[in-house]
Amino acid sequence: MIATPGFPPGALAVKAATSTIPLVFGVGDDPVKLGLVASLARPDGNVTGINFFVHELVTKRLGLMRELVPKAVRIAVVVNPGNAAAAEATIREARAAAITLGMEILPFSTSSIGEIDAAFAAIASERADALLIGGDGLLQSRRGQFATLAARDKLPSMAPSREFSVAGTLMSYGTNVPDMFRQVGIYAGSIVKGAKPADLPVLQSTKFEFAINLQTARALGISVPPTLLARADEVIE
Repeated sequence: MIATPGFPPGALAVKAATSTIPLVFGVGDDPVKLGLVASLARPDGNVTGINFFVHELVTKRLGLMRELVPKAVRIAVVVNPGNAAAAEATIREARAAAITLGMEILPFSTSSIGEIDAAFAAIASERADALLIGGDGLLQSRRGQFATLAARDKLPSMAPSREFSVAGTLMSYGTNVPDMFRQVGIYAGSIVKGAKPADLPVLQSTKFEFAINLQTARALGISVPPTLLARADEVIE
């Protein structure tokens, strides 16, 4: 069997390559829209997995940004063009939310360490008020770089997972990524023991984490309202 947690392009490649080897995916996109399964309840064929939501939460992330930094209007959104489906969904959801929230979305594409550095230079040039980081494996792997550059540029930042806030970004809101890996492992184990992927419905994550880094907030001169602190699942001192 093959497992592709957090790697939609890999899941799609396996799906295209074989209809017999069992595949367990973990994707932040809608697996039905991606074409991985026919339905969540009845995945059919050799494929099943976990949908851990990433882009559906963009509106929520921008709403939390508005609460904490109400004067932030020009929002830089960084995505990885190498993950086209994720990048397009993030920008689309951000622009739709911006209409209601009175924000302006400034998209930036990055697919390497150097491009992330260049994006921050462009973000400063565009005088963005805040930063939204898209959900993507490459961007996740560079969370330390994002936290360092955002701190340098005094840029309030919202990220898709708590690992970013632990690294130093101001806030994060998203599903529990380690839990997704655990669930992929459980399904993989079940298949190794004889279960058929078609009999295992696609699971959707139910754990959502809102984290605030208070040290970063103080460095940015931002006072976090007690009501927002009370709603946080994790407050990083």
